[in-house]
Amino acid sequence: MKYSNYNLPKSNYYVFILLFFISCKKDHSTVINNISGYWEIEHVKFSDGSKKNYTINETIDYIEVNKDRTGFRKKMKPTFSGTYITSENKQSFKIKIENDSLNVYYKSAYTSWKETILSSSKKHLEIVNQNNVVYLYKRYTPLNLE
Repeated sequence: MKYSNYNLPKSNYYVFILLFFISCKKDHSTVINNISGYWEIEHVKFSDGSKKNYTINETIDYIEVNKDRTGFRKKMKPTFSGTYITSENKQSFKIKIENDSLNVYYKSAYTSWKETILSSSKKHLEIVNQNNVVYLYKRYTPLNLE
């Protein structure tokens, strides 16, 4: 039995390559959808490789992301009654997709800075800042004293 080589036309080859690269592109919408909510720091990994674990947090972060990829972040202090103590201070931000990275740009009257979201799920959020310090957050679960 003789086998013949089947050669794809060049145009089909280019379409295949294009589809391959399109399918490899990250879908950031799921990552963005998981960011909103209450988060507490689980640990911080510093640029020198050292790590600091947080077992108890007096404050947590509340992050809200809008459909236009703008939002805000503010510190909250949970109380035993299930409410939160907070100031009116909040840090506004804008999320941008750049070079396949999900960057968060903050700007205040005094300074501006950027963080990159490495990953997010329903339970965890991982962010790296400009000093290569990585913050791992876990979804905050309110205290239940009953």
